[in-house]
Amino acid sequence: MFITFEGVEGSGKTTQIRLLEQYLAEKRLPFVSTREPGGSPIGAELRKILLSEHHDICVRTELLLYMAERAEHVEKVIKPALAEGKWVLCDRFGDATRAYQVFGRGLPRRLVEDLESFAASDLEPDITVLLRLDPASALRRARARNQTLPFSEGKFEAEELDFHGRVYEGYEALAKEFPKRFSVIDASGEPHEVFARLLSALSRRGLF
Repeated sequence: MFITFEGVEGSGKTTQIRLLEQYLAEKRLPFVSTREPGGSPIGAELRKILLSEHHDICVRTELLLYMAERAEHVEKVIKPALAEGKWVLCDRFGDATRAYQVFGRGLPRRLVEDLESFAASDLEPDITVLLRLDPASALRRARARNQTLPFSEGKFEAEELDFHGRVYEGYEALAKEFPKRFSVIDASGEPHEVFARLLSALSRRGLF
């Protein structure tokens, strides 16, 4: 079972993944938890470039680095885990590229889809959890979080609100385009409230 978590910056993906990790561990279900960028050793190095505010890279370079990271991640981490019968929980995947690089940056959808198909070897998630939170609230949360971190990964948090609005609208469009794959979860409220909604959505899909 390959489950990805998507949403604008500050929507609570990491928190919900950790809660689901605890739930799966209690049920003794084998799983691997990973993220993009950074889910592989090479990805961890690329993450330093992609998320740093100190690297001013052009949008084409950004896209290609994400695709290189994804190819390595799929080949070295995700596919082996799925082959072993493990659940894979991934913080961002192909839909993030669609939302951020196509809707946010304005790159051509067809080009991105062709590169995505190649980089991911046509792998798509079984379920994509979209944590829905309005961009203004999410961005305030993300910027407050980053002030507590000992390192800088604030490239996207530094973008203007209208950029995050385009990303949000991109995710909404993708959820409508792929309704069978997407589960949209209201991400407002306390983490345990959001997690209850998440479990309910996964249960309706027959997972628990």
